[in-house]
Amino acid sequence: MTTRELLTIGLDLGTSSLKAVAVGENGRCVARARVGYPTAQPELAAAEQDPADWIDACRTAVDTLAQRTDPSSWRAIALSGMLPTLVNLGPGGVPVGPALTWQDGRAEPDGEQIAAAIGAETLYRRTGQRFDGRYLIAMHRRRVRLGVTPADSVVAGAKDYLYQVLTGELLTDPSTAAGYGAYDLHDARWDDATLAAAQVTEVPALAPSDTRRPLRAELAARWGCPVDIPVLLGAADSVLGAYGLGVRHPGPIAYIAGTSNVILGRSATLQLDDLGRFLVTPMEDNGFGLEMDLLATGSAVQWLAGLLGLDSPAALGDLADAAELSSAPMVLPYLSPGEQGALWDPGLRGATEGLTLRTTPAELARGLLAGIVAESRRCIDVLTHATATPGPILVTGSGGTPMAFRRDLADATDRAVHFHGDERDHCALGAALFAGRQVLDWPAGQVSEIPAEVIEPDSSRADLWAQRFAAHDALRLSQQERHR
Repeated sequence: MTTRELLTIGLDLGTSSLKAVAVGENGRCVARARVGYPTAQPELAAAEQDPADWIDACRTAVDTLAQRTDPSSWRAIALSGMLPTLVNLGPGGVPVGPALTWQDGRAEPDGEQIAAAIGAETLYRRTGQRFDGRYLIAMHRRRVRLGVTPADSVVAGAKDYLYQVLTGELLTDPSTAAGYGAYDLHDARWDDATLAAAQVTEVPALAPSDTRRPLRAELAARWGCPVDIPVLLGAADSVLGAYGLGVRHPGPIAYIAGTSNVILGRSATLQLDDLGRFLVTPMEDNGFGLEMDLLATGSAVQWLAGLLGLDSPAALGDLADAAELSSAPMVLPYLSPGEQGALWDPGLRGATEGLTLRTTPAELARGLLAGIVAESRRCIDVLTHATATPGPILVTGSGGTPMAFRRDLADATDRAVHFHGDERDHCALGAALFAGRQVLDWPAGQVSEIPAEVIEPDSSRADLWAQRFAAHDALRLSQQERHR
């Protein structure tokens, strides 16, 4: 008689879809599902979603897992979620109007007023965030100002709302709370002065990521899982994405390459940067994530692929692989426009230097990837200085597929690059592994069973990359000078 494998379920409420995975102790994903939902743009800079779509997607995705596995073997569920995304809740925990995702930029004036009231430097020192209009409390203030939302409505994050639907209790974890813009990292509590400046009166109670509540009985019956199965509160997508990659201690860096790129290192203690170059996020258990985000990476690759008449970003990566770095023109990849990363300069624009009549599409593609690598190197240099514990770069996401990108990233940073190309859902995987660790005492170092492709840095290319980065930065500085 064989022993039945016990499974945990990871749910990731992402920007465009909900991902669900069922995972065993060896890190093997035995079933997965993905259900998408639309984002509405009723006006310039808007990005709205219907919370009901999230719940429908969750039910459908978990229905699929229940069909593909034995639900009686499920032992825990944990959540990961996009950040920051606002859901205002009225009486009975019912959403008031649409949710506003992190892509919504209409509250920038409100963000500026909150930052002016508290002080931008004070906010960073207190919350670890570079405050702007995309934080939840700024979005809420705009809605109240316009009379769209009652001032006393509850300000909640997307994952917080999903947790309420699954368990009946509204809670938020520290990493998600950081995305509100009013979480005091030092005292691990809400900052009353910042909430007041944003006219926020109601927020969820704070609880650790491993907080567990039983799944609602009607949902347990729907899926056929144990009636007492716990649902763990979980953490932000960047935090559990890093966990799924294996970033559990200082040293390794998580590199999640998508439409934009998230670069996250880990510190055992609270670290703030004198120049405010990285954001600070509480991690899933102990320690802090030091996060830097490059804005237009995958989106820039998609743009150039379209410009060159290629059918996909992957085709651009294949094209870049055919060109030598030494013949590639310089490309500044600030196509959003502007850049965060280690620069935080909204005035930067994309640019090229060194184009000739002999420049090929492959060389232009290689130049764009090299520009993204140069900004990645800048971020990783900052994180290396902050943590003093260099380790490998653990890459996931479609943006990490091109071999030229990974080879250049290894050579430019002098770190090994591990690519997890066959695992698409590291945030959901991280949630499931976290649940297994907390509920079933799975090994602390458990990661996906799928082995990574490893590229070691080539020391003979260190000088080439030092020169390339110097030229890249000189071009950036000359652009800044021209546009002053």
